[in-house]
Amino acid sequence: MGSTAQTFRNVSDTAIWAAIYRARETERENGLFRDPLARRLVGPRGDQIAAALKSHDKYEWAWIMRTVLFDRFVEGEVARGADLVVNLAAGLDTRPYRMTLPPALQWVEVDLPGILDEKEEILRGEKPVCALERVRLDLSDAAARRELFARLGKRGGRALVITEGLLIYLSAAEVAALAEDLARPESFRRWALDISSPGLLRLLQREVGAHLDAAAAPLKFGPPEGPEFFVPYGWRPVDVQSPLKAAAREKRVSLLYRLFALLPQSNGRQGNRPWSGICLLERSGS
Repeated sequence: MGSTAQTFRNVSDTAIWAAIYRARETERENGLFRDPLARRLVGPRGDQIAAALKSHDKYEWAWIMRTVLFDRFVEGEVARGADLVVNLAAGLDTRPYRMTLPPALQWVEVDLPGILDEKEEILRGEKPVCALERVRLDLSDAAARRELFARLGKRGGRALVITEGLLIYLSAAEVAALAEDLARPESFRRWALDISSPGLLRLLQREVGAHLDAAAAPLKFGPPEGPEFFVPYGWRPVDVQSPLKAAAREKRVSLLYRLFALLPQSNGRQGNRPWSGICLLERSGS
C-alpha cells in the first residue's frame, strides 16, 4: 500500500471504503445503527484501504451520518407506501438485510457484475427481510439503463430510487442525463441522493483525489446550484438534510464543528463553502 495507485483497484472499491465505517459504527457501544454484515464485507482488502486512508478518519462522522440520513429517508418513504426501492450503484449496501422492512417490499440492487458477484458470494446463506433482486448492469450504458427503468417502472406503484455515493463520480452532463431517465417512469416518485458543494468537492479532490484518480474514478460532481440542479431535469427537492447538523445533534463532531452547525441551514447555491446535503427529491408532477 505504499503508493496511491494501490489504494483502490477501481471505483467499486469505494464500496469497501464505505463499509469500513459501517463496520466501525456497528462495533461502537452507542452506534447509531447496526450492520452486522459490514465487517465480513470489508475483509482484508478493507483493512488495506483503511490503513492507506487513515488521515481521512477525521471525517468518519460524515460517512456515518450519510448512512443514518439515507436510512431515515428509506424508512419514511416505506411508511408512506413505497412498494419498490431501486438502489443504483448499490455496492456493498446491506439495507435489505439489516433494516426493518415489509416482507412484500421489492428491493432491486443495480451495479456492475464484479461487485455484485463478490457480495452475493460473501452473503451466501444470509436471508434478506424483503424481496431482493440484483441486476448486473453498467449504468453508463444509457440504452440499457432506460430499458431497465422502463421495466422496473411497471412493477411498482410508488418507487424510491437511491443513489448513495454515486453522483460525485459523474460529470454534470452525466448526472443530468441520469435524472432525465429516472423521471420517465411515472412510478419513480422519489429519489434520495447525496451531493457536495464545489468547495467540498475541491477539498475532497485535494485530500483523496490522487487515490481515486489512480483508479480511474475521479471526483467530478459538485453543482454550484445545490439541490436546485435537478429541477430542470424533472425533480424538485422536498427535503434536504445536513450531515453536519445531524452529527452535531449526536455530538459526533468537535465543539468547533458544532458551532458551525449552529449557522442557519442554506440549501441553495453553496460556492466555496464546504457543504454536503442528503436530499430527497420528488418527481415533478407527482
